[in-house]
Amino acid sequence: MKRIVRAAATVAAGAGAVLLVGGAGAAAAEGPGRGTVHVLVNGAFENRPGELVDIDVQGVRSGAAVTAHSPAFRGPVRLAPYGGRTPEAGQGHHARPAVAPSARPGAYPLTVRVGGRTVAEDLVRVRAPRPPLFQVADGGGALRPGERVGLWYDDLYPGERGTSFTVRSPVFPAPVRLVHDPRGSHWNNPRMFGASVTLPSGAKDGTYKLTLTGPGGRALREARLVVRAARPGDGDYVGRARGPAFFTVPGTPERARTDGQRVGAGGTVNVLWRDASPDPGEDGRLTATSPAFETPVPLRRDDSKAGDGDDPRYVGPARIRRALGPGAYPVTVVSHHGRVRKTGRLLVTGASTGTAPGNAAAGRPGGGVRAAASAADDRGVRAAEAGGSGASGVPVAVLAGAGGGVAGAAALGAVLVRRRRARAIG
Repeated sequence: MKRIVRAAATVAAGAGAVLLVGGAGAAAAEGPGRGTVHVLVNGAFENRPGELVDIDVQGVRSGAAVTAHSPAFRGPVRLAPYGGRTPEAGQGHHARPAVAPSARPGAYPLTVRVGGRTVAEDLVRVRAPRPPLFQVADGGGALRPGERVGLWYDDLYPGERGTSFTVRSPVFPAPVRLVHDPRGSHWNNPRMFGASVTLPSGAKDGTYKLTLTGPGGRALREARLVVRAARPGDGDYVGRARGPAFFTVPGTPERARTDGQRVGAGGTVNVLWRDASPDPGEDGRLTATSPAFETPVPLRRDDSKAGDGDDPRYVGPARIRRALGPGAYPVTVVSHHGRVRKTGRLLVTGASTGTAPGNAAAGRPGGGVRAAASAADDRGVRAAEAGGSGASGVPVAVLAGAGGGVAGAAALGAVLVRRRRARAIG
C-alpha cells in the first residue's frame, strides 16, 4: 500500500546564493530500494522555460532504473546514481533536466518511477519567459574607487544564442568578459553570464557608460555606473577605526589587546582591525606592517557568524621573525586612502609563548614544544613595557649572559607557571 508524505518547501541561503529545495508536494513512498524513497524538487518556486530543475531521489538502490516524467520536460529523464559523494549521502539518484522551451506558465505533474513503478510524485511550476536583462550590482548608489562591481547578463529567452559577451567602460582597466559558472549561484540558468571587476583605486569621480557587446562585437545593452570617492562629512571618509589589536589563540578576537600582547620570536600572532565605517574600496587591500613581521600581513574581512553584531573587522596572522631580539615593536595599519594611520605595540620575547608558527591561519592552537624564555628575555620585555625605545624608534632589548643552572631552572619554572595560568584563563 503506497503511503504519501507531503513535505513543506524549504529555502536554504548561503555564500550569496539561494538554493530552493522541496516543493508543493515533496513526497516519499515505500519503494523497491531499502527503506523509504524521498524526492526533492527545486521546481516548486517556478522556473522559466530553459531553466534547469534539480531532482534528487534518495533511498533507491544503485543499479535501479530511475526516471522522472513530466509534461514540463521534453521527454523522460534518466537519473544517474550518486557518484563521488561521501558514504553519508546514502543511496540516491540525481538529474537536472531543463524545462522545455515551449512550456507555458502553470503547474505540471512530476512522477518518479523505478522499474516502471511510480514511487513518488511532485509538481514542477513554470513561469513566463522574460526579455534579456543586463544588470550592474552597484547597490543602487555610487561606488568608491577600489570597490568591486558585479556584472550580469541574463538572456534566457527564446531565440537568444551565443556565449561570448563582454562589457567595456572607460572606468575599467580592460574589457571584462562575462562567463557562465555552472557551479555558481545561477547554476539553474544556463544563459546567465557574469563577472566581477575591481575599480581602479585612482578612478575619478563621475558617471561612466558601460556597454555590453555580444558575438562579433555587436552592442547589445548599455548601463551607467557612478563613481565617487569619500568626502569630508561622509561616514567612511575617516571611518571609526580601532586597532590594531593582537591575540594569539585562534578564534578569540574578544581577547585582543592593543598594547602589551606578548608573542615569542618565531611565533604567530593574529592582528585585528575594526572599523564601524570602512571604505568599501579597501576590502582585501588593508595590511599591517611591522619590523617584527616576516612580511606585511594582509587583513581579510571576517564574515563569519562570530563577527555578527560587531563592527566590521579584519584579521590576519603574522609570523614573527625568528632572530628577533626581545622588546616592543610597532605595528601600523593605514586605511581610508592614507587618511587614517594607527599604531599598536607588540611585545616580543626571545622564545615563542603563543601559537606555534603556521597554525593561526588554520585555526588550530599550536601543539609544538616551545623553548623556555630566558631571564634575559624577561628583563628585555620588562624594559620594553617600561617604555624603552630609543629616539630612532628601534626597540630597546636588554641582553645578559647565562646565569647558571639555578637561574635557568627558575626561568623554566616561571614559564611553566605562566602556561598553567594561561590554560586556566583560556
